[in-house]
Amino acid sequence: MRNNIAKFFDKLEIMIRGKLSHYPILYALVGGVGIVLFWRGVWHTADDMNMSSILSLILGFFILVLTGVFVAEFIGNKLIMTGLIGEKKLEEKEEGEIETEESQLKNLQSTLNRLEKKLEHIDEEIDEKK
Repeated sequence: MRNNIAKFFDKLEIMIRGKLSHYPILYALVGGVGIVLFWRGVWHTADDMNMSSILSLILGFFILVLTGVFVAEFIGNKLIMTGLIGEKKLEEKEEGEIETEESQLKNLQSTLNRLEKKLEHIDEEIDEKK
C-alpha cells in the first residue's frame, strides 16, 4: 500500500516538474510559495508549542548538524570541495588557469545545450505519440 502511494506521488512529482520546467518564472513562484508556507507552518507550530527562542535555536542547530545541512547550507558544497582538493581561490589563480577553466565551462555549456535540444526533440516525439 505504501509503495503504491509513494509511486503515485513520484509520478505526480515528475509530471508536475516536467510541466513547470517549461515555465521557469512560474516554477520559481510556485516553489517560493511552497517554501514560505512550509516555514510559516514550522514557525506557527513552534509558537503553538510555546517553544522558546533559545530552545528553537538549539533544537534547530542539532537537527541541521545531524542531517549535514548546516555545513552544506552555510558554507556550501563548492567551498568544501575546493578546500578538500586544494583548489586555489580565484584571486590566487593565474590568468592562464582562469582562461582554461572558462574554455572548459564553455565546452560543457555547449554540450549541455546539445543534450537539451536532443531531450526537447525526444519530448516532442513522446507528446506526438500520446
